[in-house]
Amino acid sequence: MRAELTRERILTAAAHVFTEHGYAAGTTNRIAERARISIGSLYQYFPNKDAILVELLTKHLDEGIAATRAHLAAQRPASVEEEVRGFVRAAIANHLDDPKLLRVLLEQAPRSRELLEKIERLEQEHVTRARELIERYSEVRVGDPRTAARLVVSTVELVVHQLISSADPIDIPAFEDELTTMLTRYLTGGPLR
Repeated sequence: MRAELTRERILTAAAHVFTEHGYAAGTTNRIAERARISIGSLYQYFPNKDAILVELLTKHLDEGIAATRAHLAAQRPASVEEEVRGFVRAAIANHLDDPKLLRVLLEQAPRSRELLEKIERLEQEHVTRARELIERYSEVRVGDPRTAARLVVSTVELVVHQLISSADPIDIPAFEDELTTMLTRYLTGGPLR
């Protein structure tokens, strides 16, 4: 229990340090100081700052998986638009905690084979769920459901990452509405404004 609390303190401290100083200047000494532990204690949990950043990214991915699964387990929406909105809302919510840290994770996190495989599994899970959505609603009008599912998933991930982590803040309710409208109209062949 105590070890887990110390590990969480290190991760929380690292998130603050990386956000405040960036990855390059976010040294293990700064992280240990922020966590109020010795540098030796930090190294008992993590061999270097790359390992800490990878752990933060893994935690972010795991939270994204949990949020998507919770959305999918909830009551089935009555329309494509409600379904898309739930997916968009879950993706946005998973990225709102700390946009500056998100930018560090996206731009500077080391990418191990294990981490890349985890990202690939998450993407495949999302694509499978999006394809199920596409095939469930008769009003969806796409030529290739698999390609459409990949487009929807990639669009949500890329646009949410880009706009939430941007230095120029975005109005979240308007963003959710516009992204939902864009994807719903793509899927249903509805008219564009």
